[in-house]
Amino acid sequence: MMSDTRFRRIDEWRWEIPPTGGMRVPGLLYTSEKLLKGMGADEGPRQVANVAHLPGIVKNSLAMPDMHWGYGFPIGGVAAFDLDEGIVSPGGVGYDINCGCRLMTTRLRLTDVRERIPALVTALFQNVPSGVGSRGPLKLSQKEERQVLVEGAAWAVRHGYGTAADLETTEDSGVMAGADPEKVSDRALLRGKDQLGTLGSGNHFLEIEVVEELFDETAAAAFGLEPGQICVLIHSGSRGLGYQVCDDYLARMVKHVGEIGIDLPDRQLACARLNSDRGRDYLAAMACAANYAWTNRQMLMHRTRETFEKTLGMGPRELGMRLLYDVCHNIAKIETLPVEGKEVRLCVHRKGATRAFPPGHAAVPQAYRKAGQPVLIPGDMGTGSYVLAGTQGAFTETFGSACHGAGRVMSRTQATKSCRGRSIPREMAERGVIVMASGRGTLQEEIPEAYKNLDDVVEVVHRAGLSRKVAKLRTLGCIKG
Repeated sequence: MMSDTRFRRIDEWRWEIPPTGGMRVPGLLYTSEKLLKGMGADEGPRQVANVAHLPGIVKNSLAMPDMHWGYGFPIGGVAAFDLDEGIVSPGGVGYDINCGCRLMTTRLRLTDVRERIPALVTALFQNVPSGVGSRGPLKLSQKEERQVLVEGAAWAVRHGYGTAADLETTEDSGVMAGADPEKVSDRALLRGKDQLGTLGSGNHFLEIEVVEELFDETAAAAFGLEPGQICVLIHSGSRGLGYQVCDDYLARMVKHVGEIGIDLPDRQLACARLNSDRGRDYLAAMACAANYAWTNRQMLMHRTRETFEKTLGMGPRELGMRLLYDVCHNIAKIETLPVEGKEVRLCVHRKGATRAFPPGHAAVPQAYRKAGQPVLIPGDMGTGSYVLAGTQGAFTETFGSACHGAGRVMSRTQATKSCRGRSIPREMAERGVIVMASGRGTLQEEIPEAYKNLDDVVEVVHRAGLSRKVAKLRTLGCIKG
């Protein structure tokens, strides 16, 4: 049975949750009738309404078409808050702070490597640490770890793990200002000490993909995408350090939530005023975790490039692996955005949502400024991903946000139960996808049917004008934790 939250259809792609009770603003879901009917008992819509109760919220409590139930905020939720009256909520960012995607292009074509995909997948699985508790190649000193938390991806580049060009095509150049390692607990620092350069587990992955279809040839040319081209997509985040930062600050905010003088419809929405010491402390610690995540993905890219070169016997120039873009999913950012015709500074929470800034925006890399910001949307491990471009529609409607993936329709427990007697690697191979994982359970939890249809999800953001389709990529090989 679907959540009893009531909807009012605005148009084919927008559904409103009218304000009731303590809701300060409406809820607004970007979805289709098909996706809405498929929600079943998912409590995501109720969480959209709950978020609308928070003080200082602006315009709407938003949900993208990949929305599903999460901690406090729904995954796929977006909400912006006034800097004077508003709040910051760890549940609105998520446990895996700055979980994100990084897409690399190459000079290779499918015809060049079709027979080498199994060897590449095996080599990547051997060379890229993955799985729960996996440890990376570095053992950071306390001083080095603190430098990572402040410098972000530039730390990795400074130590030879990539080039300055990588920073130019990373969201915010791979660093968030205001990071303060003093606001990160010793427990979080310990968890992050030896996990830099690791993929992680669950829905994190490293995929070899091929460009299958172009929808916007002009934008595709700006992004450097061509049919038949081999690309690599990495999905990872801030590992144990980010998880611990979230856990630490949730505990503090739950304990002191009464101090902010509001009644929360759900304790998981524990928060702090943006202009309070507790709120500023969380933002400083969150920035540290975000910088760790960008450094992590930078190092994963470097290890991937090395593995391709060694496995294929190619030099860097022949391989031509470059970063198209790195975009984060779980973050709270202070941004200047249009609200009712005025430019306003807001704290935008994107939890399982991707920034999607329009053509001409100063935050979009110069090479892509005419096309708009690249928006990377991965699907399940048997499908592939989409590359889209940000639009003015997203900038004015959704605080410059779009969806971040397909979105789950099965819990991990449900997915595992449905896998009894099945060989997921064999099923994937029959679909033309070579998969390897550290644990059998991961593949069972991540079966394709556990996710929404990616085409349906992307169609919503495209038709609603939040991003426009540029290219579709198909998975050839995938490693998971």
